[in-house]
Amino acid sequence: MNNTANLSGERNLTLLTDLYELTMMQGYYKRKDKNVDVIFDAFYRMNPDGNGYSISCGLEQLIELIENFRFNEDDIAYLDSLGIFEEDFLNYLREFEFTGDIYAIPEGNVMFPREPVVKVKAPIMQAQLIETALLNIINHQSLIATKAARVVHAANGDGVMEFGLRRAQGPDAGIYGARAAVIAGCVGTSNVLAGKMFDIPVMGTHAHSWIMSFDSELEAFRTYAKLYPDACLLLVDTYDTLKSGIPNAIKVFKEMRDAGIKSKKYGIRMDSGDLAYLSKQAKKMLDAEGFTDAVISASNDLDEFLIQSLKAQGATINSWGVGTHLITSKDTPAFGGVYKLAAIEDPETGEMIPKIKISENTEKITNPGDKVIYRIYGKDTGKIIADLIALSDEHFDENDELILFDPIETWKKTRLCGGSYTIKPLLVHVFEKGKCIYNNRPTVKELQAVCRKDLETLWDESKRLVNPHTVHVDLSQKLYDLKQELLDKYRG
Repeated sequence: MNNTANLSGERNLTLLTDLYELTMMQGYYKRKDKNVDVIFDAFYRMNPDGNGYSISCGLEQLIELIENFRFNEDDIAYLDSLGIFEEDFLNYLREFEFTGDIYAIPEGNVMFPREPVVKVKAPIMQAQLIETALLNIINHQSLIATKAARVVHAANGDGVMEFGLRRAQGPDAGIYGARAAVIAGCVGTSNVLAGKMFDIPVMGTHAHSWIMSFDSELEAFRTYAKLYPDACLLLVDTYDTLKSGIPNAIKVFKEMRDAGIKSKKYGIRMDSGDLAYLSKQAKKMLDAEGFTDAVISASNDLDEFLIQSLKAQGATINSWGVGTHLITSKDTPAFGGVYKLAAIEDPETGEMIPKIKISENTEKITNPGDKVIYRIYGKDTGKIIADLIALSDEHFDENDELILFDPIETWKKTRLCGGSYTIKPLLVHVFEKGKCIYNNRPTVKELQAVCRKDLETLWDESKRLVNPHTVHVDLSQKLYDLKQELLDKYRG
């Protein structure tokens, strides 16, 4: 089941762009070389949250966007009303369709700064127009997936439920954020629409208002248990967690046991107070009555650092509900992906001419040319050694010696003997001449398995929440030389 088009299909997202994309596009249209091919790279410069990696996410929605990229008459009429677009250009937009090629890192894969997440090779007007929407989609979903991966890592095998819909910055952020969170390892979401659209588990208990609507807490628990015996998680902190909530929950669990009701999932949830202390006391009370397999769930503005701290304090929580901090990536609310020109076709020769953006800030200098990414693994460990960005006409043999070097501090080198490593290309061909050829359109559940497997290729040191080991992203010698040549040309 893959219903990801349900939301975007209800509206036309073609005008989801910055105005200057269209004004530049009209400028290109007026030029003689308006159909010249270019290459743009979408990449980012820094992992969010100080993380050691990021998770690629959003490709499925990007595919939907490109497949449905059309200007309707309402769009044309609106653009005409702005008074800045000429009739011949508007007529061109009426017939617009994407005819280029797109390459991307598949969803659920780990990725690192400075390497192309998406590569677009298309006529310049087309490549320019899709920039804003592409970045909007990839930036947001990769951000939330990365944050979720950190939270899941901190939970260390416990289930994490995403339930931040009410705090998300709008419906799209809640829906596609839930999708990204589940891809990155969350066991489910509270978001019912996301559950329907992406066929992912929906989860939830009840609110304090449920308890408060009854004459007594015990009556509220009994009623809930009768309604949902197979998923009976009771919120115990409405009045007094230890003196009222947990004792009343235990009474209900005893009544269910005495009645022969075997619940598939039962337990308690706490949403306030000292969660470390309360969970340990709750565990003692539940165990004393024979409820040793009861779920002890917690929420209350959790993030990866608080979860890690609670576990270090011996908290007996085994299920975590994470909302605001996850769905908004509160510590780092933007991913920072950019979209830069890497090459442009010579209209006379058809040759692709490498382009470079130069800056006084070293990290803002771009890598020129038509590029690919190779991921290099230790043959014995299966762990990532480095990523290597190379020019598209370069190929490497695992049986040959490979020398990797830091592109900034070039004296830092790693020599890999032939046969000691494996190597695979990372970018996949998604669109060819405007047609989607990416037949591997996995479900969210399948993408979750992809992500879990890919995270296993990282060393534990790269998964640390604070000061993680940096995975090197190196340049091939040929690409490095090209970059230096262009730097000398423009700044020499």
